[in-house]
Amino acid sequence: MSDGNAFPALMLEENDGAVTAAMTELHDSDLPEGDVLVRTEYSTLNYKDGMVLKGQGRLVRNYPHVPGVDLAGVVEASDSPDYVPGDRVVLNGWRVGEAHWGGYAGKARVKSDWLVPLPDAISTRQAMAIGTAGYTAMLSVLALEDHGLSPDSDGEVLITGAAGGVGSIAVAILAKLGYRVAASTGREEAHEYLKSLGAASIVPRAELEEGQKGPLGSERWSGAIDAVGGVILANLLASLKSHASCAAVGLAASPKLETTVIPFLLRGVNLLGIDSVLCPKPRRIEAWARLGTDLPADKLEAMITQVPLSEITGHADAILAGQVQGRVVVDVSG
Repeated sequence: MSDGNAFPALMLEENDGAVTAAMTELHDSDLPEGDVLVRTEYSTLNYKDGMVLKGQGRLVRNYPHVPGVDLAGVVEASDSPDYVPGDRVVLNGWRVGEAHWGGYAGKARVKSDWLVPLPDAISTRQAMAIGTAGYTAMLSVLALEDHGLSPDSDGEVLITGAAGGVGSIAVAILAKLGYRVAASTGREEAHEYLKSLGAASIVPRAELEEGQKGPLGSERWSGAIDAVGGVILANLLASLKSHASCAAVGLAASPKLETTVIPFLLRGVNLLGIDSVLCPKPRRIEAWARLGTDLPADKLEAMITQVPLSEITGHADAILAGQVQGRVVVDVSG
């Protein structure tokens, strides 16, 4: 692939353990190896991006580094038979923005296996409004459907951490599909936002944090998507209806799960772990195709805060503090 014109990039440097970020210019020849060169149009700012920008969690080991765990754009050059110049593509996961340079640059060179063709119904901006969070939400819905959940199921589907990226999109998808959705959040100011996405009821986070009197609570939820973890996950497992399932996607509260086997043995509930990276490509393609049909575009637009690439570092503290509602889309091409 030939060297191209200069393009903007956000570059991280580490000195004596301190991580700093600054805008710079790169060329094609600066990019790491890969068989597809993508002209990046949009990226996102996720919780993990915030950690990387602040040097937390040792997610990045090699500096200098271009962060950004998601990207969407157009193929500019390809050595892969699967893609040709002009193809619109999206990339989530595969430790892009951690081990491999990511989406906070005007171009990215990546492995073709990491990419998914973008459905016609989804623009590159919308793809990054969806991002890993929304893609993970769709994988969670698919997993629940695989285990018998349908709009005809009795009762509500609980979404925890509902004001965040995964939760917001899960609420919008399930509501459009005809489910009754109970949205849980610790932020009172987000109640009207969640109702606008289609939530039928709001469950205060404190209610789910209260300890159970025994290993089983009353049968309450026909299914759940948990983006929090910890005691909330343990308590909702004890309140699932018989043979219902919970898709677990987040560890924001705690990775520890203090529960018993009783919900699994006596009620036959299922705990489904969702990994957005270790997912077969046909399933990834299915998830993005379903996002194109099952996620209402007007609800998606209501979730978006768009910022230019040069201004994202100022948003990292807010997202790490759980103060960001919906999705932050990063305009890389502008």
